[in-house]
Amino acid sequence: MKKKARVLFVSQEVCPYLNDSPIGLISRKLPQGIQERGKEIRTFMPKYGCINERRNQLHEVIRLSGMNLIIGDTDHQLIIKVASIQAARMQVYFIDNLEYFERKFTLTDKKGDHFADNDERAIFFCRGVIETVNKLGWSPDVVHLHGWMTSLTALYLKKSFKDNPLFTDTKIVYSVYDDEFTAPLHKDFVKKVMFDGIEKSDVEYYKNPTFVNVSKQAIDLADGIIKASPKINAELDKYIKKSGKPVLEFIAGDEYIDAYSDFYDAVLEEAAVLVD
Repeated sequence: MKKKARVLFVSQEVCPYLNDSPIGLISRKLPQGIQERGKEIRTFMPKYGCINERRNQLHEVIRLSGMNLIIGDTDHQLIIKVASIQAARMQVYFIDNLEYFERKFTLTDKKGDHFADNDERAIFFCRGVIETVNKLGWSPDVVHLHGWMTSLTALYLKKSFKDNPLFTDTKIVYSVYDDEFTAPLHKDFVKKVMFDGIEKSDVEYYKNPTFVNVSKQAIDLADGIIKASPKINAELDKYIKKSGKPVLEFIAGDEYIDAYSDFYDAVLEEAAVLVD
């Protein structure tokens, strides 16, 4: 009997925990739809301080919490929380840390300016997701990344965790949205992102960590690309066309769930053919 394909969703936003947004709505509806189509799922997002824990019934998963992640020269405690969306019969895991995620905003402050430490928050989130999935002992066939903040997951899976048997055969799908940030990330981003198995040649784009360059790095590492917004950055659009990767064009309405499910299957089938 053929086993269920496993899809890990990593998103910077999931409704109803944050106000409605294109990323949040897709990250809410898609996992449910994929689960209903016979695949096994897990979903992760950051536990921003604006998320009401009592109202949304979040609780800490003690057996998964307690690890420290080192970013730069500083230890940061990894806290894992979980909540259930009863109507969808799905759980959402939250990556939390008092320093990075307790503020009452997501990626920008009340003036709309991006937080200066968004680079470290992204590093912590992406590494935290992988470490948690590793602790769960859950091997995903596909990891689907939503939003630029999730893009580093591709780097760590392909380089730092490539020899981990849970992730050896994992394929990465990266959704490109119009979630562009203006000013580049911290100038030391390329140093902070370094971790086991990562060479300087792997992070050339991070020397100038603009939205476009961070996205290009993820596109290079992905096994499939989805254009998830009606209009995306023009330079990225050209880059995707030249990448040679499987690409799914933007799909309006609710028909995208079947298309995404088929796309996962196509990426997995192409990988199987290449192995044979």
